[in-house]
Amino acid sequence: MPLPGSQQFFYRCALAICVVVLASLVTGCRDSRQKPLAIGLMICNSREETLQRFLPLVRYLSEKTGVEFTAVPVDTHEFVQRFKTGEFALTHTNSLLYVIMKEQGNLSLVAGEKRGSFGSRTGGALIARKESGLRALADIRGKRLAFGPMLAPTGYLAEYDLLVRSGIDPEQDLGSYTIPSGTFKHEKLIYGVLFGQYDVAAAPLLDLEIMTREGKISADDFVILARTDLIPYCTVGASPSLAPATVAKVRAALLELTPAGTVAIDGERLKVLKAAWVDGYEELRDSDYDPIREMARRLNMPPYQIY
Repeated sequence: MPLPGSQQFFYRCALAICVVVLASLVTGCRDSRQKPLAIGLMICNSREETLQRFLPLVRYLSEKTGVEFTAVPVDTHEFVQRFKTGEFALTHTNSLLYVIMKEQGNLSLVAGEKRGSFGSRTGGALIARKESGLRALADIRGKRLAFGPMLAPTGYLAEYDLLVRSGIDPEQDLGSYTIPSGTFKHEKLIYGVLFGQYDVAAAPLLDLEIMTREGKISADDFVILARTDLIPYCTVGASPSLAPATVAKVRAALLELTPAGTVAIDGERLKVLKAAWVDGYEELRDSDYDPIREMARRLNMPPYQIY
């Protein structure tokens, strides 16, 4: 039996209100879903290599913490500015970038990465070809030297500081110095010495160790003119906007990660640490980075540069 006109009107109004309320609830639920949090990953050689290495680690952290993370490869020279805009919840960078973002954006320390003989630390060296006749640091005056990228802690900062503290001004006392272009800069400068393009190179000890282990070079080909002190290696940091409880979960997940830890990627199980070329993670103190701060201050480099 049809409803009277007034009842039909109120029925239709009630139905319309229910539809509107239901739609708003659905939209609210959709909007309240947490978007994936970005982990900014410093690009070492290429964007593709960085994603391939660290995607299993990002997946592992998502599974362990219950928070969805996504990987964002970032060029070294763009990292600090993009961090300041709030783009990243977590960061994976070299130790100098950690110091800069700690100073300029209140980045907090989560864990230090371990790789190679010195674990969570590494150093730099000034190397020459053994046949060059160079045997001491003083011998490099007037020679051609290759540095790594300017924001590389053990490919530029530490060696440049060592030269200055040893009374050698790279701007005045060298024949020339350069930074190789393109990717794989650390390998290029080591090969550059090996094949005579440069007389001396500022080589990270870790790169020398890995290239020797992989058979790319022989330790007998080089002489180490000087070595720097050891400083922290790559570092995981957290944005001040990330909830402390989530930071604690991330730290715990990293510290408990072993070589046996795996995740599923595209239908296969991958070992997280092996994929990332990492031996593990270690808890460090912010004061462990003070030697980097001291070098940056001496050399008028970020984050302490004065124009």
